[in-house]
Amino acid sequence: MRKLVLLLALSLPVLADDLTRLQIHVTNERGKPVDRASVIVKFVSGRSLKALGLKKTRLSWELKSSQEGMAKIPGIPKGKILIQINAKNYQTFGDTFDIDEDERVVDIVLKDPQSQYSVHQ
Repeated sequence: MRKLVLLLALSLPVLADDLTRLQIHVTNERGKPVDRASVIVKFVSGRSLKALGLKKTRLSWELKSSQEGMAKIPGIPKGKILIQINAKNYQTFGDTFDIDEDERVVDIVLKDPQSQYSVHQ
């Protein structure tokens, strides 16, 4: 039993090194925070999760930004991560980021919607 506990204790730092804590900071073009924006974060690719022992790690998050425009993801595997943001009265944002840091703040600036355009007269 002692050996099992010691083995688990020694493997935890290795597993933690392969996860990143993200903070998504959502603002508009005027620099004001966007609250209650829908933030979707998905792990796309990276090192083999099986090899890392992260098979049961959560690979996607759906949450809302705070009044300060922040959305915090406590742990997602490092690698290519897709971030999508939807907010009322703003253009939808979506892009893939290559994340290899233990902690990172990703600043996203949402654009105002474009006016309607038609080729028909």
